[in-house]
Amino acid sequence: MPAASDADCPAPVPQASASLDARGVVTAWSAGAHELLGHAPAEVIGREAGILLAEPLPDAVLSSCADRRPWSDPLLVHCRDGRDLPILVQAHPLVSGAGEECWFLTGQRFEQSAAPAPGVVPDASVIRQWALTQLPLTMALFVRQGVCFAVNAAATVAMGKTEDELLGVRIGHSGPEQPMAGLEGIEQAAERVWRNGETVRLEAHLRTPGEPRPHAWLLTLSPVLDPDGRVCALSQTAADTTEQFRARQRLSVLDEAGLRIGTTLDLGRTADELAEVGSEGFADFVVVDLLESVLGGTGPLQATGRPVLRRVAQRSVLPGCPEAVIRLGGAHIYDAASPPGRALATGRASCEEVDDTTVATWAAGCPERAARIRAHGTHSLLSVPLQARGICLGLAVFCRHRTPDPFDDQDLRLAEDLAARAAVFIDNARRYTREREIALTLQHSLMPDRAPRQQAVEVASRYLPADPDAGIGGDWFDVIPLSGARVALVAGDVAGRGVPASATMGRLCTAVRTLADVDLAPDELLTQLDDLVLRLDRSDAVDGPPQASDAGPGEVGATCLYAVYDPISRRCSVARAGHPVPALIAPDGSVQFLDVPAGPPLGVGGLPFEVAEFEVPEGGVLALYTDGLVGGPRGGTGDGYASLRAALAGPHRSLEEACDTVLHSMLREHRDDDVALLLARTHVLGGDRVATRELSRDPAAVTEARAFACRTLGAWHLDDLAFAVELIVSELVTNTIRYARPPCHLRLIRDDGNVICETSDASSTAPHLRRARVFDEGGRGLFIVAQLARRWGTRHTGTGKTIWAEVASTEPAFVSL
Repeated sequence: MPAASDADCPAPVPQASASLDARGVVTAWSAGAHELLGHAPAEVIGREAGILLAEPLPDAVLSSCADRRPWSDPLLVHCRDGRDLPILVQAHPLVSGAGEECWFLTGQRFEQSAAPAPGVVPDASVIRQWALTQLPLTMALFVRQGVCFAVNAAATVAMGKTEDELLGVRIGHSGPEQPMAGLEGIEQAAERVWRNGETVRLEAHLRTPGEPRPHAWLLTLSPVLDPDGRVCALSQTAADTTEQFRARQRLSVLDEAGLRIGTTLDLGRTADELAEVGSEGFADFVVVDLLESVLGGTGPLQATGRPVLRRVAQRSVLPGCPEAVIRLGGAHIYDAASPPGRALATGRASCEEVDDTTVATWAAGCPERAARIRAHGTHSLLSVPLQARGICLGLAVFCRHRTPDPFDDQDLRLAEDLAARAAVFIDNARRYTREREIALTLQHSLMPDRAPRQQAVEVASRYLPADPDAGIGGDWFDVIPLSGARVALVAGDVAGRGVPASATMGRLCTAVRTLADVDLAPDELLTQLDDLVLRLDRSDAVDGPPQASDAGPGEVGATCLYAVYDPISRRCSVARAGHPVPALIAPDGSVQFLDVPAGPPLGVGGLPFEVAEFEVPEGGVLALYTDGLVGGPRGGTGDGYASLRAALAGPHRSLEEACDTVLHSMLREHRDDDVALLLARTHVLGGDRVATRELSRDPAAVTEARAFACRTLGAWHLDDLAFAVELIVSELVTNTIRYARPPCHLRLIRDDGNVICETSDASSTAPHLRRARVFDEGGRGLFIVAQLARRWGTRHTGTGKTIWAEVASTEPAFVSL
């Protein structure tokens, strides 16, 4: 384009541009601004623009800023060399793509003779020229023959050429007779613009001059219309979308991982799924090594010292994985100084550039590995531990040798997400495999031989399989700690015996624990368990042996009793699904069978379960058992129940003695059913272990609640937990005051050295954990609670909800039954 004369331009082209956020903080600084004022971008970006002003803003400018109106005014601005330079500033309010308000500023040296009067906006043609010149997107204009006749500054920077070098170049070319690879279809797209007047968008991967690797670009070809609506020129704008493209790639990998990792409960298959997903569009070579102890199911699951690993999966973009030195199934040890060795030792993922030092440590003691690293040109490496539930299971190593881009921090986070997802499934598979092997060998390994440390009950139990030689069956019992110092007592029975009954029992027992963690009421938990049994029935009918297809509903034949005891209120809530009624032995030795409505057995479906609630005296004993002990699920009548009442009655004695007495009195020499018995002596948490305070809606209640917590911990001699408890109380009470409905209460419970913090209110809306952004003023409360507490959660009550958090002591978490 021919250069415009001075007479054609009412004002000189601006030399500077910048952008500010709504607070006046500089967010962008052009090269022209650097040249005009001397301040480099790093010196001003992130700082308030006011530090550059040599005098206060005029009142008219302040008014325009407050009303978010465009303005133009000469301002005296500090230069880096100490001078104060008059600059004609043009300001335009904008809204970013994220919906945030911001300002776009242009400026030029102010000459008194050419300056417009205060408040006078320059000619619109000048403003348009300024905007096009300073447009941050590359822009070029083409005539009908496809030849460029105008470009903006961003285009010259992106192409690494001067304006004169780009003028006259055909569309899709970087120079005369220099077509750009990746733009083969651009001429056809341009023809559509000229012929139909439509806007066409293209995505392309182009390597611009001076760039070592291709970038992703979004090209927009749009028509320029004359006043008669005819296309007189073609405008091409290009935006570098490399980061967005890579983000989409990472999201695609995560989507694939969600669909393809963890499809089975097989360790090897899950590891191979991780390697397969990781080698498609992310890494060129992936290996997955698991600890020997994970695969063997023996020994501690920890990567201490120099742990032995076994190669369980490896995938490559090259056929046959020629990069691999260790064969599938082979055992090996990583050097402690190597990147994988350090990742195992520290439990932290790392991103490494593969240089001579890295090769020396990675291939220490294995010259063949060093040779293959160099032969294939491996240049970037990610070492990511596989961790789940606080346990290190192994290691995944991601390498690049065909992909030119090295791994970056975003790639490292993606690899950590993939590894974390796979680790959970690997750990699930490990647990399932281990439980299945145990079920095939010893039934008592599936039964709880130790009870979680808790203060609500003292327990003793017995389990006797119908076939002592096989040692496996379908009866089970469990003791599950719940929030608020409560405890769940469970007894269940799966019809049949042997491996099938034991496998089903293990699944139901696991499901009960999972549902108990959600803090469901007894009837709701049994409803969920009933649905699970129905699904097991359908699964067996489809996947089981041929005779299973003829089975009717409820063929699993399971029963269950679920009781929740609260040591503070001494109330016990019970529901049962076709299971024998529980017995209550009073402190004086008298026995009564509790009147709990008989729900249908699990797997029938469609029928409700009912809850019965009882007050249990301190020192009373709850007896849960299976029908193998009494001969049937009938309640309160029959010789079996009369015999059980007599066996349980009597003066005070230890629970272990009571178990032995019951089994000796009740069991025949030859029996055809498994027997499980659980006795639980109840305790009470008195007022010296529980502190309650009513909360007002006054913000000052937060300070009072903290002080209340500190006084209570001091009285309990738990000052070492004061910091964590005080902070948790502060966050919970703050949330309650802000969002809850009265009445609101704070309760502290001392449970075996641990402290449970609870806030209760009348609202049923449950809070959720979210990750606050950097500049958010709130949203971090529950995140802080989750970091300080051993566990936390929400349970719904008949009058609202309770949010609780448990601060752990350092004492052991389990005691033997």
